[in-house]
Amino acid sequence: MSLSKSLEGQIALVTGASRGIGKEIALSLAKEGAEVIINYSSSLESANKVLSEINSFGGKSYALQADISNENSVNELIKEVLDKHTKIDVLVNNAGITKDGLLMRMKTEDWQKVLDLNLSGVFYCTRAVSRQMLKRKKGRIINITSVVGLMGNPGQANYSAAKAGVIGLTQSAAKEFASRGITVNAVAPGFISTDMTKDLNSEKILSAIPLGRFGDPKDVAGVVKFLAADPSAAYITGQTIQVDGGMVMS
Repeated sequence: MSLSKSLEGQIALVTGASRGIGKEIALSLAKEGAEVIINYSSSLESANKVLSEINSFGGKSYALQADISNENSVNELIKEVLDKHTKIDVLVNNAGITKDGLLMRMKTEDWQKVLDLNLSGVFYCTRAVSRQMLKRKKGRIINITSVVGLMGNPGQANYSAAKAGVIGLTQSAAKEFASRGITVNAVAPGFISTDMTKDLNSEKILSAIPLGRFGDPKDVAGVVKFLAADPSAAYITGQTIQVDGGMVMS
């Protein structure tokens, strides 16, 4: 198998794949030969645009709507995929939202919505997909966390807590699944140029980034592609790889 088609014949599910980082991840995996399921929450139009791009270079993909914060919706999504393909080789837990506000003023509803999607959604998807991976003794799970899960951020207590939880979940799942040949890793983007970051104070943030620029969604997608490829990353598990321009160094 050539390096350019390292995921030929594999099935990849990317949650929140209709825009931003999720879109670039879906494109990247499709270019490697995977058939990619584009999960979206509400915008079928955006999902169809991703499908059109994948079709333009001869890739394989289709879109499925599901609310990743809802356990039943996730179970139905995974069942639909498995009924069609009998397997999922790669799961990328990317879906996420922000609802920022100072902790003392944060509404309980805003806290819960962010935790439900950004953390519980990762749990729901990982649990549902891992069952068939464990039987097959093969699989790659990649969770998109954030550098704020490592360092915190004022006004993002909910988001930081959820993303820190994803790191802990990643490490626990990696230890549980390793004996069955399944790797579980996390990718922690820094400040990436997407709709989610367009209103931020760029000058202040750039001063804290050694490389002096915001990242591009392609920077994150490249790392995800590496972790998804077999056998390139077969001996990496339980890790959190930062894609942040050197912003957080430990």
